[in-house]
Amino acid sequence: MGTGKGSLTCVGIGMMLGAHISPRSRAAIEGADVVFAAVSDPLVELWLQSMRRDVRSLQPYYREGKSRNITYRQMVDAMLAQVRDGKRVCGVFYGHPGVFALPPHRAIAQARAEGYEAAMEPGISAEDCLYADLGIDPGTYGCQHFEASQFMFYRRRVDPSAYLVLWQVGIAGDPTMKRFSTGPGYRQLLVDLLSETYPPDHRLVAYEAATLPIGVPRMETVKLSDLGRVDLRFETTLVVPPSEPLICNTEMMERIAALEE
Repeated sequence: MGTGKGSLTCVGIGMMLGAHISPRSRAAIEGADVVFAAVSDPLVELWLQSMRRDVRSLQPYYREGKSRNITYRQMVDAMLAQVRDGKRVCGVFYGHPGVFALPPHRAIAQARAEGYEAAMEPGISAEDCLYADLGIDPGTYGCQHFEASQFMFYRRRVDPSAYLVLWQVGIAGDPTMKRFSTGPGYRQLLVDLLSETYPPDHRLVAYEAATLPIGVPRMETVKLSDLGRVDLRFETTLVVPPSEPLICNTEMMERIAALEE
């Protein structure tokens, strides 16, 4: 069991450099003995160093051809080693540390299992930016979210009257977890799968949140039939708008009406 001296806090700094960080996340960074950063932009690491000098990048653990399961385990081990050494550790992650980020969840669970204090501070995620940039209210029609490869590997029920959001489409169909991207053949399989539900001329949006104050989000509209020829990166999210209207559940409405009488 842990001595209780070490601790771990995993924080999200949002998507846009310097603009999305919360006061609680900033306080966790400034109060840490050691900061680990899973951010791909050197500018972000420099910005973090202005708050706490000892910033250690987790990015070198990533490598093309190396299983991300190994990478994630090494990230967790690196953070936990410092916690066990009695340090106040802060793990910094893009967006929200609990959204499409396995190491924070695993590190916090492991730290707690060993008797250390561990917590997560939320951040503005790519999903939050997506709603704002595309003007989508998930409460209007409903919203389904899937990781793109998981969507392909398993049989999922898709409601064409709601939004469908597919994450990490740039690596869609990769069963190895070793690639940074998959090619047109894999994307065509995704097109084939979506074509079982949506017409070929249905318009989708390839979305990427802006990460710099001077940047703009990517909001590229493309027909489903052309998706295989579009540049889809690791950070690209695919948004599929509804293709069918909502169908009233008349039986349920009648039962509700009976309760209202």
